[in-house]
Amino acid sequence: MSTGEPEIAVGLIDGPVAVDHPDLLAANVREVSGEPQAGGGVSSAARVHGTFVAGILCARRSSAAPAICPDCTLRTRPIFGDTSPGNSVAVPSATPGELAQAIVEITEAGAHVLNLSVALAQPSSKEDRELQEALNYAAVRGVIVVAAAGNQGTLGSSAITRHPWVVPVAACDLTGIPIATSNLGSSVGRRGLMAPGDQITSLGVESKPLTWGGTSVAAPFVTGTVALLWSVFPNATAAEVKSVVVGRAHGWRRTTVVPPLLDAWAAYRLMKTASGRR
Repeated sequence: MSTGEPEIAVGLIDGPVAVDHPDLLAANVREVSGEPQAGGGVSSAARVHGTFVAGILCARRSSAAPAICPDCTLRTRPIFGDTSPGNSVAVPSATPGELAQAIVEITEAGAHVLNLSVALAQPSSKEDRELQEALNYAAVRGVIVVAAAGNQGTLGSSAITRHPWVVPVAACDLTGIPIATSNLGSSVGRRGLMAPGDQITSLGVESKPLTWGGTSVAAPFVTGTVALLWSVFPNATAAEVKSVVVGRAHGWRRTTVVPPLLDAWAAYRLMKTASGRR
């Protein structure tokens, strides 16, 4: 129904994106400075990760990637170093302070929805406060924050997934069952969603696609859904979009640690009904 609209900006806080990839050449990919992001074919873990997630969101529709919202603007804010050798797609990490700064910068650059597929390292109470303040700032500005729940296979939460404005995303397999490595927990179950995170194919840094899994892969399915809904219903508020995507429109009370599956079509129908009432 839609490939997205350029007026809707998706913020990607991740590794550098190989914008010279043939399947991203037509995409509107810009750093928060507004200048086109420099490409590069270096197969570092950070660049592989950033390019893979960007492909799910904004690769051309005929590519190997899901290519959910290719006509939306993708605003990138590289946060991971680009020096790791090899072709690993393991999730690089950042400190809470680094992530907080990136959230503020990309929010001020006009993003409507943020995708955080980030593992946190070296936490401290001061930096955790900075991160909470940055997430509060995004909430006040009406920027929806979608975050990977993590891949440690544990029950629990993090400074990111505990925040009430964040939509945490767990990963499921092709049958809709949570994968063994996906983190779950009360905050994920109450406020989050589950999305495909197993055997997902997207862009590699070079021409060969990669197949990968995990919550980093699942999060952009939710982010892309938000971007498409906002493209179709540009007058909707952040609270309205978030409500229909997460499923709160019916006042569901959740007590499980396992969140429901993302249902983009149901969210669209709810938003269409709500917009008709205005």
